[in-house]
Amino acid sequence: MTPHAPTAPRPTRRLLRHLLPYWRRLLLAALAAAGSDLAAAALMTTAAWLITRAAEQPPLASVTLAIVAVRALALGRGLLRYADRLLGHDAALRAVAGLRTRVYEALVPLAPAGVPAFRRGDLLTRLVDDVDAVQDLLLRVLIPAAAACAVAGAAIGTAVVLLPQAGALLGLSLAVAGLVVPALVLAASRRSGRARKAARAELAALSVDLTAGAADLAAYGARGRTEERARRAAARIAALERRAALTTSLASAAVLLLQAAATVGVTWLALRAHAAGDLPAVLLTVLAVLALVAFDALASLPAAARRLVEVRASARRLADLLDTPPPVTDPPAPRPLFVDGPVGVEITDLRVRHRASGAPALDGFSLRLPPGRRVVLHGASGSGKSTLIAALMRFVPYEAGSVRVDGHELSACAGADVRRVISGMTQDAHVFHATIRANLLLARPDATTDDLREAARRARILDWVDSLPHGLDTVLGGDGATVSGGQRQRLLLARALLADPPVLVLDEPTEGLDPQTAAAVLADVLDATRGRTTLLVTHERNGLDAADEVVGLDAPAGAPGVRAR
Repeated sequence: MTPHAPTAPRPTRRLLRHLLPYWRRLLLAALAAAGSDLAAAALMTTAAWLITRAAEQPPLASVTLAIVAVRALALGRGLLRYADRLLGHDAALRAVAGLRTRVYEALVPLAPAGVPAFRRGDLLTRLVDDVDAVQDLLLRVLIPAAAACAVAGAAIGTAVVLLPQAGALLGLSLAVAGLVVPALVLAASRRSGRARKAARAELAALSVDLTAGAADLAAYGARGRTEERARRAAARIAALERRAALTTSLASAAVLLLQAAATVGVTWLALRAHAAGDLPAVLLTVLAVLALVAFDALASLPAAARRLVEVRASARRLADLLDTPPPVTDPPAPRPLFVDGPVGVEITDLRVRHRASGAPALDGFSLRLPPGRRVVLHGASGSGKSTLIAALMRFVPYEAGSVRVDGHELSACAGADVRRVISGMTQDAHVFHATIRANLLLARPDATTDDLREAARRARILDWVDSLPHGLDTVLGGDGATVSGGQRQRLLLARALLADPPVLVLDEPTEGLDPQTAAAVLADVLDATRGRTTLLVTHERNGLDAADEVVGLDAPAGAPGVRAR
């Protein structure tokens, strides 16, 4: 776990707030579940009454109502169970979709500067597994608990009416089985539930490292150690799951023992009352069967208590994510940023610091980006080039200096407005496991096929796209695993060109390429951006002849590190 903003004191209650928009569907689902369990209990007790009464050979008319009731309850139980499943899952899936959208919206302002605070696998676990906890909270905790309360209340009330002392015994037994036993499961599972969530997140993070970073791990000789850590995490999860299963099994056994004891006790009290002439034989049977079936609805409560512990852990992890402050906050009253025509950028004495206690990543940097000019910012790795790009796109704040776009100070504008004006290709740009068309449409969803082909032509990949069996509809591997490095970078360039921002920024478009391919890609980039306001950041020295200006990051304007054309 990484340190973040203080977590809300009651994250489970916050999780419940996300369910409020669906309360009507949830109420209907809970009523259907309670009705189904009540119908099952009523079916058994009515059938017991009918069998016992039929043994006395009464007139058929005296049992006709019971026969009809048995048939109606049998049909109603199935219909109500179907309605319970349909309404419950409908409400749960809607709630999960809504919460997942909310979590994704919370992630947007964190990216990219705030996301590295979470490991990729752990972040995926929060977005998928922890959000799915809403579904379990509804279907495995709240609805079963509501149905159990309804059945227990109806059973106790019926028993009290028929035989008060039997009702008192049944009520005490149901209270122990429905309240005390789940509370003990909660207490026993509280620590292990948090540990299971942490272990699963660790295993997910290690799994991502082993798959996405296999080549890097092998290059540094760390694959064996990472695999061993993954095995230890898996073994820890298995041990915690066995412990949790043992706790749940013991609790279920306790409920069964209470069920047996309550059935025997109620039956004994009913026999005494019948012997004393205070209870008819048919009601004796009803009481015995009622005590037996009343516990059926409580059988799922130990598992529900265990799942509630995991839901609480998921709620804490989601609250931790939702409460993480974004690296850059928009001003209370952002100024509109509208541009028309060529746009210039003026950077003056810029200072950017990633950590309050750390050294500045940029300090006193100035740069002028004239409208329609292609400026190359050249510098060694670690010199702050990517930090500058992040500050321009409002991904990180700047503590001193000024960045003005067409006369507008960026710190006074909303981040979304800034990124509509300044955008492009960053180092962490991703190629998705989808078609070339889908990858390009991320930049402009309304683009036509002609627009896509034109962007591909300008990025010098149209001939390659046309040579593929399915052209633009060819499916690419995850992060461009099925294409060469040069093709991947040109595809990302085509996507950046398709977005057509007034100011185009390109951060290390030749990252990871061999020198010959890097020079070719840089030449294509500079040719494709002719006449456009462009800032190209690179550590390469070759292939920059077509640039309008080359600026060294470690040199002020006019110094030897700057070459103007």
